[in-house]
Amino acid sequence: MSLSTYNGRWTRAEASHLLHRAGFGAGDNEVERALADGVEASVERLLTPQRETGAFERTADLLHRSALGAGNIGTLKSWWFYRLAESANPLVERMALLWHNHFATSFAKVRSVKAMADQNALFRQHALGSFAELSHAMSRDVAMLEWLDGNANRRRHPNENFARELMELFTLGVGNYSEADIQEAARAFTGWHVRRGEFWFHKAQHDPGAKTVFGHAGVQGGDEVVDLCLERNACPRFIATKLLREFLCPAPPERVVDALAAELRAGGLEIAPALRALFLSAEFYAPQHRASIIKSPAALVAGTARDLQMRTKPAECAALMARLGQDLFHPPTVKGWEGDRLWIHSASLIARANFAAEVAGGNRYGSFDRPSEGKEALQLRLSLPEYQLE
Repeated sequence: MSLSTYNGRWTRAEASHLLHRAGFGAGDNEVERALADGVEASVERLLTPQRETGAFERTADLLHRSALGAGNIGTLKSWWFYRLAESANPLVERMALLWHNHFATSFAKVRSVKAMADQNALFRQHALGSFAELSHAMSRDVAMLEWLDGNANRRRHPNENFARELMELFTLGVGNYSEADIQEAARAFTGWHVRRGEFWFHKAQHDPGAKTVFGHAGVQGGDEVVDLCLERNACPRFIATKLLREFLCPAPPERVVDALAAELRAGGLEIAPALRALFLSAEFYAPQHRASIIKSPAALVAGTARDLQMRTKPAECAALMARLGQDLFHPPTVKGWEGDRLWIHSASLIARANFAAEVAGGNRYGSFDRPSEGKEALQLRLSLPEYQLE
């Protein structure tokens, strides 16, 4: 089973749909370029690293260094929002945000700006690459180990937190492992600690005995456990579902999940080939899948900035995202932000409406060359219910 190739008309509507789903939003010039280039070239450009401008790199570097130098998580949020709204590689930023939500880790417990920044760099490094490599990197990531109590995982008293989330939330999903698998996997990760802000294999606290995971006897260490999880049939289906909920619709059809899972399995869990197949598929452009996803705060705020080509005020925009329910580097639980209809409630609707009015009428969140429709028309467009949908 495979995804069917899109052979329909390539109009401005299709070009806009691709750029908004795969990269938050796009100005008129970007949509026109995609329309002229065609679907294949446009998809390839999204998947290929683009050179950032010198001005972007200078501002991003200044914000990043300031955050690390001051140990200020607020400045790190500003840095990431700036990337979300203005990077030349929007799909990379969107995938970094997806992985942040997938491997949900919060500064509220980690309390280290450097550890959160380093983890974010891993998400960006592996954004479109190997999910297997990313999973192994996360098993040694300092922020993750702090978040899931790695230092409490000791030979005599194994802590199951990371082993459980590895299976339940990171690779397989509920129902695809047993409690015995978690207990044995926890033993394999004993001694995977943090010391002086770095990963440390504490050999004296590692259980050297053989473990049995998923029926495989003789397992010794955590790397073997990660590999066994990645080899399970449930893994590509689990990741395919996550990708489809982000890029296609909230409840993807089983046949589409099966098809994308097959792409992931055949490609060794490489993300870029799977997304290429999805973005070139008839399913991606099907009418029932357009305007089917409620915009996250990131998609709404960063997307508006991209649509209007705003010169953003990153600190104000990141703070607005937090008020709308998506506080960067602070996912609410180990499950991350559940999103979809939970983005919308009485308070967030008012805040979203106020955002439209403030963008149209002032410069609280940034500045831009006023669109030809004028203030009132712009506010109406940003306030329409369909503008809340991707």
